[in-house]
Amino acid sequence: MTASPTPGGPPADEPAAEAEPAPYDRSRTALVRRARQIGRTLAQTYPDADIELDFRTPLELLVATILAAQSTDKRVNTVTPVLFARYPDAAAYAGADRAELEALIIPTGFFRAKADSLMKLGAALTERFDGEVPGRLVDLVSLPGVGRKTANVVLGYAFGVPGITVDTHVGRLSRRFGWTRQTDPEKVEPEIGALFPRKDWVPLCQHVIWHGRRCCHARNPACGACPVAHWCPSYGEGETDPAKAAKLIREPRG
Repeated sequence: MTASPTPGGPPADEPAAEAEPAPYDRSRTALVRRARQIGRTLAQTYPDADIELDFRTPLELLVATILAAQSTDKRVNTVTPVLFARYPDAAAYAGADRAELEALIIPTGFFRAKADSLMKLGAALTERFDGEVPGRLVDLVSLPGVGRKTANVVLGYAFGVPGITVDTHVGRLSRRFGWTRQTDPEKVEPEIGALFPRKDWVPLCQHVIWHGRRCCHARNPACGACPVAHWCPSYGEGETDPAKAAKLIREPRG
């Protein structure tokens, strides 16, 4: 029977010589090794982790990501089939009837503000980018309703451009893992990025998001059932009893 993870040392059935750096080793080398071990373990734990928003084009992903703010991917996916059929391009959003657009996106919450963003987004894309979603961060963040988080999602999944997407889960877990002490997402980005190869950035964020939804909750994380507990300096913030912690695990869906 495998022993419960103990911070600061290897599990009881693991040879000490093969153990990763203890969570309290604060050297840069230890931090990088520990971070990459966490990254590898999360990738093994969530091999099917992928973006959960349904889309076919960069514009659809951009719109869906804007709608997902203060909502869930699952809820957004219930409205986008009709929305995308009604508004197939940027010009359609620019010329949308506000009341009709708002009615379609009500389930995502904050529908008035989101409708305003989508109409302004459509106008900006039409006027400045010939109706096409640009593939550069500097251009994306200049668009109405588009911040760095949204821009990095679009760049990573629509254009294959590596980026660190700092949503609430990535921000929370990166601090628990000791990857950063920053709370400003723009400052968190480079600190996480410095720990991992660029090619790993997009899948890493998705794995962290899934882990945040499933196990490492904002309140009472399931420490005793966590696959990366051995390398986490915050082990013990939540339930450590394996049986009790297992009951806290949730499906990692939007």
